[in-house]
Amino acid sequence: MSPFIKSLTLSGRRCVAACVRHHSSLTTELIENMDKKATWDRFYTENSSRTNTFKNFEWFFGFDAVRDFIMPLLQTKVHPDAPLQVLDMGCGTSALGPCIYRHSPLPVRVTCADISPVAVRLMQEHIQAEAIQPLNVSSQLEFVELDCTQLHKHCGCSSVDVIVDKGTTDALLRSKEGRKKASLVLKQCLKVLQSSGSLLQFSDEDPDARLPWLETEAQEPGLLAADVGVQEVGELRGMLYYCYQVTPRPVV
Repeated sequence: MSPFIKSLTLSGRRCVAACVRHHSSLTTELIENMDKKATWDRFYTENSSRTNTFKNFEWFFGFDAVRDFIMPLLQTKVHPDAPLQVLDMGCGTSALGPCIYRHSPLPVRVTCADISPVAVRLMQEHIQAEAIQPLNVSSQLEFVELDCTQLHKHCGCSSVDVIVDKGTTDALLRSKEGRKKASLVLKQCLKVLQSSGSLLQFSDEDPDARLPWLETEAQEPGLLAADVGVQEVGELRGMLYYCYQVTPRPVV
């Protein structure tokens, strides 16, 4: 392993360890098995059992830190009679999806998807109890159990306007057996995105590592092509975060 790759791995381990500092029994399992459903079921079960009051669990940061990256993409409707389709991929128990639903001036259908039925159930119960109201009365919010390597089973081809990935790809790339799954998830995203759509990946991985991976994996001669860009989100708790934007382009 090169010193550069080793430093990225150590950075990822520090980030995960910080996120789960109150879950010491899970830290090693999470780092090595973040691509496994059973790991997340155990994590969210243990997390929810620690308190009688529900609390959103945010990986990296919450909605306010990234709203200026997400909301500008929801200012124009492609189909005047239909809501914008937004997918929060690997939502866990984050408030990100509900915040998009709450703050979007245009009608949106926000689908919060996670591989863990425990996380999905917790969010469904929370939203039902809180009765969150959208800014636009035509907006919709749903939570679904979904393996994001199989997005096509829930989303039609070229049907989604914005996909938000806050740490999901990071989790896969840092797992022992997750790298192939991360590549598959990226390809699935490009297939379900509209031609005018965007995938936003929020990550602490340095552009020197993430950009070449995205540029390679988002191309498949005759099948897939995409443009990739990056912006700096900012520093939080000593970690620098980035927003990687992937947009489909016509296949030549």
